[in-house]
Amino acid sequence: MSHGLQAADWVKAAAQVSPSKRQLEWQEMEFYAFIHFTVNTFTDREWGTGEESPAIFHPSELSAEQWVETCKAAGMKGLILTCKHHDGFCLWPSQFTEHTVAASPWRSGTGDLVKEVADACREGGLKFGVYLSPWDRHEASYGDSERYNEFFLHQLRELLTNYGDIFCVWFDGACGEGPNGKRQVYDWDAYYALIRELQPEAVISVCGPDVRWCGNEAGHTRDSEWSVVPAHMQDNEKIQEQSQQVDDGEFARRVNTQDSDLGSREVIRDLGDQLIWYPAEVNTSIRPGWFYHASEDNQVKTLEELLNVYYGAVGGNASFLLNLPPDTRGLIYERDVERLQELGDVLRTTFRENLALHAKAEASETMDEQHEVSQVLSEQRDTYWCPREGTEQAWIEVDLLTETPFDRVVLMEHIQIGQRIEHFTLEVSRPDGTWDEIYTGTVVGYKGICRFPRVTSRRVRLTIHQSRWYPTLSRLGVYLSEGGEV
Repeated sequence: MSHGLQAADWVKAAAQVSPSKRQLEWQEMEFYAFIHFTVNTFTDREWGTGEESPAIFHPSELSAEQWVETCKAAGMKGLILTCKHHDGFCLWPSQFTEHTVAASPWRSGTGDLVKEVADACREGGLKFGVYLSPWDRHEASYGDSERYNEFFLHQLRELLTNYGDIFCVWFDGACGEGPNGKRQVYDWDAYYALIRELQPEAVISVCGPDVRWCGNEAGHTRDSEWSVVPAHMQDNEKIQEQSQQVDDGEFARRVNTQDSDLGSREVIRDLGDQLIWYPAEVNTSIRPGWFYHASEDNQVKTLEELLNVYYGAVGGNASFLLNLPPDTRGLIYERDVERLQELGDVLRTTFRENLALHAKAEASETMDEQHEVSQVLSEQRDTYWCPREGTEQAWIEVDLLTETPFDRVVLMEHIQIGQRIEHFTLEVSRPDGTWDEIYTGTVVGYKGICRFPRVTSRRVRLTIHQSRWYPTLSRLGVYLSEGGEV
């Protein structure tokens, strides 16, 4: 393989955009839960009006431990709780409103659901995150922008100081008119500053500078999900003209095709230093709605549907945020629990044994002894192979030492120094020495999971046809799924 052309300066600059420590730690979580639970659970609605009586909030068997165990069974590493949705009802006894669990009959008015969930997460080894809706349909000061922003900061401070370490603060851009008939103007910069001050390790997601929304709530992912994108994308979800103002099922399913390419060479060519590391999160619900509805008990996503979203998200350089809505008992419904156990079992079985762990590897070239190609076969996250600077095309050949059946290949770049790979193929050798192409892909990023019909071969070859400046690879894993299906 000949050396690629020396990268142009703008390509080299794009190749060196890299994640912050908090973004890297968030990406390594891969898969975590959303829990939507509030007065809507008891009114059988998706969006509340803000006029609901706290008296209706009375889960009979609530168990945060059951939520955590269900998440762990699925293989999740964290949980984000809707501490306040658009209805304004607070799942903690906020000092700044009476519209909270303290006014409900649950736990005789002495409960703090945020604390129960945070404690259960800590006990169970999950990271804990908070969702706080900027839109509050109950609060009288909403629409009086300065007053409401002060109120919102007070509530945000309570969540960030009373419940231990927070891994994520999740904002959406829903925005409406206040009682005064005026649209609220959110002070995003003040919100962000307070989070950075009180929880500097937390990522700020969606309407935030650290993690971007993939663009829909249907679980769809792009064929090429770039983490390096134009800086102006940080403002997309904050633009109130585009924000959600009604409970509209179409909004949740909308996929904006014009945004299918966010980071190719064509998109970034003239942006110079206006590029940022802004990775994607895929969020969807295990049911049609975000809150529990008994009428949807037979509409829980199938195992196949969940696996497809998982592979598209975690296996497509994004993270997977899956919503699990507890029912009126305060428990995740039995069918949902069963499905999540199935999902976790399949993922654990598929990725339990890396068939390439004791293989041998060679590469078209190597930068130096510190970056030997054998690094891609180890389980170490901080070591990696790379060719010399300026080599944009390269190949790696893995000898599994024996004819081996497999149907998954996991690739991981060393994203600590940037995202580089733009186009690659996988091939397997036949006994006669010829090669068959089994997979073609574009980006890899943090993780790419390549799925294909089961093959049996001794040798696998990764050819990187296009990359930025020079590619890196920290992992090449080979796996066999239980059923051998794509």
